Amino acid sequence: MKIEGRNAVLELLKTDKEIDKILMQKGAEGSLGRIFAMAREKKVRVQFADARLMDKESETGRCQGVIAFVSEYEYADFSKLCAPKEGGRLVIVCDGIEDVHNLGSIIRVAECAGADGVVIPKNKSAQVTGAVVRVSEGAANHVQVARVPGVNYAVDELKKSGFWVYALEADGECIYDCDLTGDVALVVGGENSGVSALTKKKCDKILSLPLKGKVNSLNASVALGVAAYEAVRQRR
Repeated sequence: MKIEGRNAVLELLKTDKEIDKILMQKGAEGSLGRIFAMAREKKVRVQFADARLMDKESETGRCQGVIAFVSEYEYADFSKLCAPKEGGRLVIVCDGIEDVHNLGSIIRVAECAGADGVVIPKNKSAQVTGAVVRVSEGAANHVQVARVPGVNYAVDELKKSGFWVYALEADGECIYDCDLTGDVALVVGGENSGVSALTKKKCDKILSLPLKGKVNSLNASVALGVAAYEAVRQRR
């Protein structure tokens, strides 16, 4: 897998993940110097290339002069996300998030909000690729992402483990009137279909954000950001 972009590679170098090599553009400046220094310190092989080769190797077309080559993404154990923890747990469940940019943004929100992990289904969902890692600005290198057979399975298991599971959808209870302390899982749906009907039935509540404008919905990652930080606010 290729991890592209300066921030994504910098965050990768802060982890213990094994890096096969780093391809870096000749003559590039700025934060690439810091990446090179960190790579040398960790004894990661750095290979220099001209801009034409960098463009050829890039899968996103926006590598910013650096590409790291790593093994395929290693998903977290879902059962560990369900394990008891002091102080309350926060887990994000993705239902039908098929766009890599949305998934990357959701992972970034989850990491910044201190969520314990993100859950995605194996089918009908974007998976963690190099593009997702880049969009997440490297957050995918730090937050645990678990894959499950299906979203409804995840909801059932989380509820068995003591979580309150809330779907983020329209026509629900105002999120600001809900207690988001304790063990909470937030289910966010895809851009077109939202949270599926059966999943909404399985959730403890449907929570909504107050919309004051003429547009009737927010982007999935933006809605999650508001909800996740309401949970952060309540836990302070």
